[in-house]
Amino acid sequence: MATFLYKLGRLAFRRRHFVALIWVALLTLAGVGAASAPAAGTTSFSIPGTEAQKAFDLLEQRFPGASADGATGRMVFKAPEGQKMTDADNKATVAKAVKGLGDGSEVVSVTDPFTTNAVSQDGTVAYTSVKYKLPGMELSDSTKDALEAAGDDARATGLTVDVGGDALQAASEPAVIGEIIGMAIAAVVLVVTLGSLVAAGLPLLTAIVGVGIGVSTITALANALDLGDTTSTLALMLGLAVGIDYALFIVSRYRSELADGREREEAVGRATGTAGSAVVFAGLTVVIALAGLAVVNVPMLTKMGLAAAGTVVIAVLIALTMIPALLGYAGRKVQPAGEKKSKKSKKSKNDEQSEGLADDKGDTSEKQARPNMGTRWARFVIRRPVAVLLFGVVGLGAIAVPATQLELGLPDDGSQPTSTTQRRAYDLLSEGFGPGFNGPLVIVVDAKGSDDPTAAFGDVADGIKGLKDVVTVTPPAPNKAGDTATITVIPGSKPSSIQTEDLVHAIRDKGADVKADTGATVLVTGTTAMNIDFSQKLNDALIPYLGLVVGLAFLLLILVFRSILVPLKAALGFLLSVLAALGAVVAVFQWGWLAGLIGVEETGPVMSMMPIFMVGVVFGLAMDYEVFLVTRMREAYVHGEAPDEAIVTGFKHSARVVVAAAIIMMAVFGGFVGASDSMIKMIGFGLAIAVFFDAFVVRMAIVPAVLALLGAKAWWLPKWLDRALPNVDVEGEGLRALDDDRPKDEDRELVRV
Repeated sequence: MATFLYKLGRLAFRRRHFVALIWVALLTLAGVGAASAPAAGTTSFSIPGTEAQKAFDLLEQRFPGASADGATGRMVFKAPEGQKMTDADNKATVAKAVKGLGDGSEVVSVTDPFTTNAVSQDGTVAYTSVKYKLPGMELSDSTKDALEAAGDDARATGLTVDVGGDALQAASEPAVIGEIIGMAIAAVVLVVTLGSLVAAGLPLLTAIVGVGIGVSTITALANALDLGDTTSTLALMLGLAVGIDYALFIVSRYRSELADGREREEAVGRATGTAGSAVVFAGLTVVIALAGLAVVNVPMLTKMGLAAAGTVVIAVLIALTMIPALLGYAGRKVQPAGEKKSKKSKKSKNDEQSEGLADDKGDTSEKQARPNMGTRWARFVIRRPVAVLLFGVVGLGAIAVPATQLELGLPDDGSQPTSTTQRRAYDLLSEGFGPGFNGPLVIVVDAKGSDDPTAAFGDVADGIKGLKDVVTVTPPAPNKAGDTATITVIPGSKPSSIQTEDLVHAIRDKGADVKADTGATVLVTGTTAMNIDFSQKLNDALIPYLGLVVGLAFLLLILVFRSILVPLKAALGFLLSVLAALGAVVAVFQWGWLAGLIGVEETGPVMSMMPIFMVGVVFGLAMDYEVFLVTRMREAYVHGEAPDEAIVTGFKHSARVVVAAAIIMMAVFGGFVGASDSMIKMIGFGLAIAVFFDAFVVRMAIVPAVLALLGAKAWWLPKWLDRALPNVDVEGEGLRALDDDRPKDEDRELVRV
């Protein structure tokens, strides 16, 4: 591996014009494809294998033309103090609004609240429902504007009017300011770490090119593959983070090779062969984690994972080829590591000689040999491994405690900020009709196999009326064939409550009895039932997914580190990171701790896909730091250093860069906390805090403490397994053979700068 990447790096350095042209051409091609592609339509949300999805599919089959996937809008009216909606003037105002709502070409139907019993018992609140032909994301702007404007005249008469429903669904606004701040922080960290604007600009440039290709490709394929906004946002988030980090590691190693006296082309080859090998395996762990989301069997998650994995692959390829090419263009503008300090030392030394202070030369050498922060920290941990280990484990364990109270759900209008009309409409409906009104359950009765379908429909409705927490059960509404009917059930509790979930299960249990008695099949669907089934499916898939991803990555890390205990320690450390991150997410987004600091206006259940999503992404990113930090330790150990000294050497060369990479990744993820979409905000916060825990607590404290306690046993591998595993040579041992084979005169050429 190292030898191949060494040759690839040198080739890219020599043929930099060709390499740069290829990447520019790919970026242009992707950009043209994105610009000319048709606009993406709605993103279908399906959960194969669940009862709610089966019921939804049955509705589309048995009720053709009913626009089962069409959007619904609700206009909610509230009478002024002391009046009722049934007053003559208010009824006339509502009738005018209803008439205006029915004028659009995309409207299927509009209900009259006074003929459909859509008025609250106290008469103060009423609503009208608007059914559309198309899903919310496909409705024209004029249709949405008409829905919002239809209540203007009613507001002028003194009525309170708000609009809700998925008809107002729109693409989330990007967190532009947050992203700019994140990139600015990344730029500052790169300048401090790499020592020059040119060197700092290379990772930023390559990351932007990689993200441009990845996101443009997703945009070009969005319509054909049914990709949503969240897919491209995730690809942007991860592409920027790993793209900057991977390039940073190679540029940093390049500067170290220059400092060792190597000629620039040779230094590029060495950097690509050593740091590039770590980039390849780190990228592989991220790809495995993201592509593994396919095992959940939720199409939306699968598409998100594969698209983000593709962007990570592009980031790896760019780091291995475009970075060497750009280093060729940069020439002497990228200086060896420590060159500025060396120049200062030389100047100081010359001044001393000119003044005859020869006795101070030893002091100057001593200052130059002063250990850096990474070295001092590693030696501190080695002296007190037990205390550091306990502090890290207990601290993360305490932060993870809120995760035991994790509640899952999907965002609805009730999770919107109180300043939005959707949230106000949601609250008005809860006030007038009860908290369960915003989460109606749709019961689908398939009586095709029943001798008396009508009787079966009645039995189902009567049985549901006797269940706990049921407020309203509408009469069965059969289709034209008379073999299928729908029944709407209004629960007494809010959609995300445990009581509503228990009611869904109770109706399904009741359905089993009905099937035994009448032969009719009872299915429960609706947004609330979909959310319940989705959460359950994700919970059921979490353990198999965790086993698959951790298992594959464990085998990969055994191959990289040629050890059993090091990969095991890496996996256990990851579990600590992800549990602590979930605990922080629960504390902020569910409990509301410090919610105001990141703009969380409404607390509630954590997004259903958050646990499994964080497991996948955080595992991949955690293994990045593990590979970059521990491969340098492994390299030192293989080259003859004692276990403790190998830890110090690894921190001496890698700690600064790993810390910089973590800060950059936190800045990029943190930039998305400012997004308007609660899902993106939660993902950005969760990933940023997870990177903090993993990089600064697990990899920087727990990892060296455990390795110090294990000593040489950390690198133990059964002999039979050592013989069976292929040698991928991440440490660059094969490059030493190149030195041995190279003629002495070529060696002299290498050190010429």
